[in-house]
Amino acid sequence: MDLHLKIWRQKDNQSEGKLVDYELKELNSHMSFLEMLDTLNEKLITEGDEPVEFDHDCREGICGQCGMMINGLAHGPLQNTTTCQLHLRSFKNGETIVIEPFRAQAFPVKRDLKVDRSSFDRIISSGGFVSINTGQAPDATAISVTHQLAEEAFDAAACIGCGACVATCKNGSAALFTSAKISHMALLPQGKEEKSTRVLSMVKQMDTELFGHCSNTEACEVECPQGISVLNIARMNYEYSRALFFGKK
Repeated sequence: MDLHLKIWRQKDNQSEGKLVDYELKELNSHMSFLEMLDTLNEKLITEGDEPVEFDHDCREGICGQCGMMINGLAHGPLQNTTTCQLHLRSFKNGETIVIEPFRAQAFPVKRDLKVDRSSFDRIISSGGFVSINTGQAPDATAISVTHQLAEEAFDAAACIGCGACVATCKNGSAALFTSAKISHMALLPQGKEEKSTRVLSMVKQMDTELFGHCSNTEACEVECPQGISVLNIARMNYEYSRALFFGKK
């Protein structure tokens, strides 16, 4: 199959960027999207041009590093799918594909399709630690956790921090990401001791990083490759209000 690509090229955060046109022919429809970009880069290097820089790591849909906007959609047209798990069979022969980096004030562009998502790391770090005793693995029945509670915690913990929720939000909000990290620990007994200080610190750091506010459009849940529920945002707001007015009580 043949594809016409319009890819955002930008030297660094201080330079102006623009969309540049590329043509690729005789591609295998079973290629992944990142393999297609690899093919393009091989062609550019052979021709003496600068390759397109983009983030990637596991290429197994686990790490979320490969995030980019594809035809205006975070990670592309398939729901609950990371960019590395997207294949060319999802596009038509001869189609024009517009590829851009994630757009958000808190995600400055480093080069081409690479963005700086270290703001996520600082939000997680602000959450601190858990004071549960460590050492040998405890007995499986030592701490009682209901099946429903465990499932809710696991669902929240599935967040891979790719940033699709921020990129697709018209406000550039990190509410879904932050709430997933807060919910994960707030639900489990091991995280309850510090849950009040944790939610206050993480929400404060989220605001410090200049993420926008959530206006409940729920676009974040739609574009999330892990299908993280917006109900986590409601839980974060509850935990925040509780901590703000009642402290550790």
